[in-house]
This record gives sequence, structure tokens and C-alpha cells, in this order.
Amino acid sequence: MSEGKKWPFYLIVTLLALYLIIPLFVTLVYSLATSWTTTILPSGLTLKWYAQMFEDPTFINALIRTLVLIIVSMAVVILVMLPTVVIVSMHFPRLEKLFQSIVLLPYAMPGIILASGLLQTYSSIEVPKLILVGGAYFIVVMPYMYQGIRNSLHSVNMSSMIEAAELLGANQLKIFFSVIIPNIKKGILVSSLLSFSILFGEFTLTNLVVGGNYETIQIYLFRIMQVSGHISSAVVIAYLLVLSILSFLIILFTNGRKRKSV
Repeated sequence: MSEGKKWPFYLIVTLLALYLIIPLFVTLVYSLATSWTTTILPSGLTLKWYAQMFEDPTFINALIRTLVLIIVSMAVVILVMLPTVVIVSMHFPRLEKLFQSIVLLPYAMPGIILASGLLQTYSSIEVPKLILVGGAYFIVVMPYMYQGIRNSLHSVNMSSMIEAAELLGANQLKIFFSVIIPNIKKGILVSSLLSFSILFGEFTLTNLVVGGNYETIQIYLFRIMQVSGHISSAVVIAYLLVLSILSFLIILFTNGRKRKSV
């Protein structure tokens, strides 16, 4: 394609970039503005909204609750999915397509339907709602963990490694911890970071199941939007910063794994 014919492509990319960047830039400026109501530009810049955000104990508590809920849910997902995927892929390959079809079902299940189904199913059973949220988180990130672990297993010659370890007298438990996990740890890490970023932005499930009884960072953001636009903008920027760091780590580990495989 000649340079003269590339300008429509560059124009579309530029317009798309502006469409994505301008709202974020305006949000950033509003989170730093002292006042921005009747003027084109803010009357001044300040960091007091960020200071108020971090001085607010409800924000800190919401952040801690979010991290605790996500970390516990992720730990359960890894403990369940890792051995399951390894066993199915290595020992029952004929069942892999069936297992994959079942695991990928949550892709077609919107969060509001999942939350409504959980409430309807367990409304007559005294199950703590936090456990329901944790179970819902498990279902939401299950496809991502499955794909990441499965792709890592198939990217290396795992069968030959396991056979060599068995010839050397290693039992199944030692093979799992000394051979399989070290060779797929980057895939586990990338899948975990991706799942963490998805759960960190989850609002529908938590709000419908527990609501304000367990205020996470997204529920806090929804509530603070009714109080102060400046502080809510600061929360959005902090939230996007966390997701950007997670995205950078995912790209870093993914590219590192690709270079190593090449």
C-alpha cells in the first residue's frame, strides 16, 4: 500500500485514538480541577480530591474488601482449575472437548442473569451472600483460567517431560509440583492477572447479591458519584491506573513467554 493510500487508515486510527483518549483526559483534568463549571478551562488545579479520597476510611475499607474478596476467589479458582485442567489434558484427552464446552459456558451468561439465578436458587437456603459472590467470581473467571492453563500445557512438550520424570522414578505428586507447574507458571500468572483485572471491575454481581452490605470499590464509586464528581473522577483515574499496571504486566509476561518459546 502506497503512502498516498494510507491516509484514510491513519485518519481512522487517529480519530479512534482521540475518541478513547479525550474522555480519559477530561476525567483526569476534572479530578485535578478546583472548580470547573461555567468556564472552558478549570479555574485551577489541585490534588485535594485525591487527598480526600485516600483520607476517606470508606474508600480504604472498600479497597481492602475488594482485594480480599478477589484474592480469596482467585486462590480457590487456581486450586480447583489447575489440577483439573492438568488431569483432563494429560490423562483424559478425549474428554477435553466436552470439558472445554462446559467451562466456556459463562462467556454466554451475562452478570445480571448469573446474579438473579444465584439469588433465586439460594434464597431459601441460609448461605452467606459473600460465598455466593465468591462462587459467582469463580464462574466468571473460570474460562480465562482454563484457557491460560490449557494453552500453557499445549505450548510445551509436557507429555515427554512427564514420561522422562516417570522413568527417573518421580511419583505423580512430585511431577505435578516439580515438572508441570514450573513449566506453566507464566501462563498461570498471566491468567491470574487477567482474571484479577476482570474481577476488580466487576459491579453487577456484587451490587445485586450483597449491595451496600459489602461495599467494594465499584459500589463505592457508584455511591460517591452521587456526592462529588471530583472525587469520583479521582477514583476512576486510580482505578484505571491499577488496570493499566495489570495490562502492562500481562503484556510483559506474554511477550516474554513468546520470545522464550521462539
